[in-house]
Amino acid sequence: MLRAVNIFVFWVLMVTAALAQDAPMQSVLKDHRDVIVKSSRKTIAPAIDAVATSGLAQAQQVLEAWQAKNMWLRKEDELFFRAEKTSSGLYALYDLDTGAQVGEAEKRDLRQIKPNSGIRAMLATALVQFQLSDPNAANRAAALQSLERDPSAAALEPLRASIPSEESVALRARKERLERLLTMAYDPDEAARVAAIKEMSGDLGVDVRATLNPILQAQVQVFDGDIPNDLNVKAMLIPGSDTLSLDQAYDLLVSEGLATKPLTPEDIRKALIANIDGGRVGGVPLVTLDTDAARAAAYQSLVEQGQVVPGVTSDQIGEIVAQYQFAEVYLDPLQPVTEAAERAISSINTRVAAGQGLDLVLDGLSLASIYFLAAIGLAITFGVMGVINMAHGEFIMMGAYAGYVVQQVIPDHTISILVAIPLAFAVTFGAGVAMERLVIRHLYHRPLETLLATFGISIALQQLAKNIFGTQARPLTAPGWLDGSLVLNDVVSISYIRIAIFVLALFFLAVFLFIMKRTRLGLETRAVTQNPRMAASMGINPGRVNMLAFGFGSGIAGVAGVAIGLFAKVTSELGSAYIVQSFMTVVVGGVGNIWGALAGATMIGFFQKGVEWLNPSNTLAAQTYMIIFIIIFIQFRPRGIIALKGRAAGD
Repeated sequence: MLRAVNIFVFWVLMVTAALAQDAPMQSVLKDHRDVIVKSSRKTIAPAIDAVATSGLAQAQQVLEAWQAKNMWLRKEDELFFRAEKTSSGLYALYDLDTGAQVGEAEKRDLRQIKPNSGIRAMLATALVQFQLSDPNAANRAAALQSLERDPSAAALEPLRASIPSEESVALRARKERLERLLTMAYDPDEAARVAAIKEMSGDLGVDVRATLNPILQAQVQVFDGDIPNDLNVKAMLIPGSDTLSLDQAYDLLVSEGLATKPLTPEDIRKALIANIDGGRVGGVPLVTLDTDAARAAAYQSLVEQGQVVPGVTSDQIGEIVAQYQFAEVYLDPLQPVTEAAERAISSINTRVAAGQGLDLVLDGLSLASIYFLAAIGLAITFGVMGVINMAHGEFIMMGAYAGYVVQQVIPDHTISILVAIPLAFAVTFGAGVAMERLVIRHLYHRPLETLLATFGISIALQQLAKNIFGTQARPLTAPGWLDGSLVLNDVVSISYIRIAIFVLALFFLAVFLFIMKRTRLGLETRAVTQNPRMAASMGINPGRVNMLAFGFGSGIAGVAGVAIGLFAKVTSELGSAYIVQSFMTVVVGGVGNIWGALAGATMIGFFQKGVEWLNPSNTLAAQTYMIIFIIIFIQFRPRGIIALKGRAAGD
């Protein structure tokens, strides 16, 4: 009977061994059964790596089933299966090696493998190497994105293997770029890493810098004797210098166990309290321990009596530190690699600095074009008529709301903007003419009354806008072809809306110059500007010229409102945000001169962007510094950059 039992056990073992040979994936899982069942993120990594690196064709399907919580353990024989619930309530079991259904089981006979979110993330990382060559382009793109977020050395070879078969041009370019980055960081071949670094040294991508920076990481190390030749030393450090203070050097010795921690005043105080004996400490009366020097002397007395351990003095710290050498050592042991990385990052930093300078110039031009567009109408009215129009900002607001109303009627954003620009000009032109005829014409040569009247009109127009449109910001949507930015590289970019505003500002500059130089209205305007009495005696109607000039300036303000509304919130206070800058632009540039307005807008725009670049976290400081700068500038050049000749100059 015993012999029969032994024979049966032998055959069971033989059959199990045979099945294991025919089921290699089952064998891999069985070797790591305990950690798989436990499902702990701290211990699961070897099991995931074993499946991912098994080289078996079914590895991807097993990892996917595991990640989806579709992997189950049958309790009776502790074999793993992929299981799916059937309509009968039983679970269909599928072999992980062949994929074939091998039976059914009740849920009580199975144990579901439930990976937590951390383990699922680890499984997702392991799946990347398989998904890089997935027939589905979307899966390949997702795998590539996952690898870009979390690169690893293990993904380098699968990534290289997937490049030749990649059919998508865009995905192939991304794969080739990522392959270069992974080569820089993880390739075991020193020459390959150096070549990849040199190849990418002209690239300003953030990912390139993010790859180079870890290569150049270094840490300060202490050496008792000569520094080993096999270390990649970045620089020798001298204790007591700017790069390494004596205290930092001694703290490093303490952390390495090469020196004792120096005593603090608190340590001395506690030691003295612990050794009080009959009103004395170490033979020193307590009443005399009122200074640090007295307490240090009492502590030294305790040291001499053997009651406490001796402390380290500042003089001793210097002597102890002098016995050691300190150096900053690269974490990457390959010197040619770190040298190539240093040259590359230096070249990139130079290019980045140049790019940031160009980006600052573009930002300055963009802001200058906005200020110029907002101020060009004010330059006309202020220069030609000498009127301080505090309602100019409300004309900007009216133009923005006109654009909003057009978009409610015409849903096509391209057509609506093309309609909104001339309509905003017409609406604000009419409003400007009406204000000049009804109010301004009665207040010529009375600047204080004009200022108060236009200020009152601005308040009334704001309240009227609130009554019609409410206090909530209204959207003025740019056409789709103005979405996004013109990206020159990872450092330099400018939005298409800002480019459009810059072009619009140049357009109105050209229109203004054409009107002033090539038309009868321009000739009459220049005559009235220089000498209104003489112009009137020559048959020119100054009142008509003033009316048209005021209307034209107001119309341009309306167009500026449409442009500004594309990137700013359209509210009743929109104009208030630009009225101050508009007046400053006109005053700094030169009253009544279009070239002066352009120069003033350029100066203010560049100055404001420069201050914001120096202090990016405080935009209010930029406004404050800009106003201070303008006040100082006007003290030295009260007539502005380009002073106007004629009536305005005399005024």
